[in-house]
Amino acid sequence: MVLPLLKLGTLALKTLSKPVAYRIKKEAGLHPKFRNFIVGIAQANHKMTTTMQRRIYGHATDVEIRPLNEEKAVQAAVDLMGDVFVFSVAVAALFFEVQRSSRSEAKKEDIRKQEIEGMRQRDEELRKEIELLRQKLAEIEQLATSRGIAGAFSFRHMQTEETKSIPAAA
Repeated sequence: MVLPLLKLGTLALKTLSKPVAYRIKKEAGLHPKFRNFIVGIAQANHKMTTTMQRRIYGHATDVEIRPLNEEKAVQAAVDLMGDVFVFSVAVAALFFEVQRSSRSEAKKEDIRKQEIEGMRQRDEELRKEIELLRQKLAEIEQLATSRGIAGAFSFRHMQTEETKSIPAAA
């Protein structure tokens, strides 16, 4: 029950982050100091992506790359910021999910270890009980061989009489 609700909450968080990213994009383009800062980031991003594309397609990379005009640079930078914001929210949600999952697995592992330890203890108890029964069987066999077969039957008869007389004496 918790897992579907958690996944639904993660999806809602991602969905709600998109309007926030849009608002960041809108406000970032209007503030003059921030606008100048992001133009530099956008120009650097444009140069890096253009160079990577030229390398991928096998074109010459030593050519001069024309800078974007200010409006395109601002638009590219705010788009990049919005995408980074949405991506960071998704990464945070993923990190949270991984942490939750690892805690759950750790609890399951602890339970398994406790079950195994309980089985080991039970195994040891059974081993001791088997050894005790073997000793008793060896004693009975020794009595039976020393008294013969008739002695074994009289031994059982003697034991039942002793058990009957013990409660009566008490």
